[in-house]
Amino acid sequence: MNDLTISPAPPEKKPLPGVVVLGRFQPFHKGHELLIMAAERWRVANMPESELTIAIGSSNRPETLRNPWLASERECMVRAWADSVDEMGEIQIVSIPDIEDPPNWVSHAERYHGESGVLFTSDSFTAELYEEGGWDVEAFPLEDRDLYEGWRVRETSRMMSTIVDIGAVREVLGATVPLPVIDYLVRIDGLKRLAFLGEGGEPVG
Repeated sequence: MNDLTISPAPPEKKPLPGVVVLGRFQPFHKGHELLIMAAERWRVANMPESELTIAIGSSNRPETLRNPWLASERECMVRAWADSVDEMGEIQIVSIPDIEDPPNWVSHAERYHGESGVLFTSDSFTAELYEEGGWDVEAFPLEDRDLYEGWRVRETSRMMSTIVDIGAVREVLGATVPLPVIDYLVRIDGLKRLAFLGEGGEPVG
């Protein structure tokens, strides 16, 4: 058992099946951009009548260096990026709380993003869970995976958290994070908090 609160609660109306991209988006970075753009192209070509759903995981985790941004903030990151991309159609965004129970994750997540759709992912563990749950899975081989690892992006963000030169922040983080997301984080002081999450940083390697 764990003491995580199930928040938010699943919607009362069951979502329709669609194309799902699942991630924590801590923060939304260019690896996510590549994955979502590939999923949207696949959806248009294969399931144009379905929605693209971005599922934000770990919505109920307490604030740490691994989880510094709220689900609502991560949704705003995704929206800020999507609004800047002409090729993106309408997207649905849902937040899903963790339950720390991998065998039951898919049935839990389906209450939020719908059942029996298609999962678009670059993560082999997630692909395996959904395949075992009866889903069709489209695997996306992410290039430069090491560059786009979440902990690397967070560490770079933490190093820039006390820099007041916004141009410098945009230049350094812009290698891995879309500029609309950087601008959103700067606007809400979403980088500055990293300097005060006193966990000593994340392991390198």
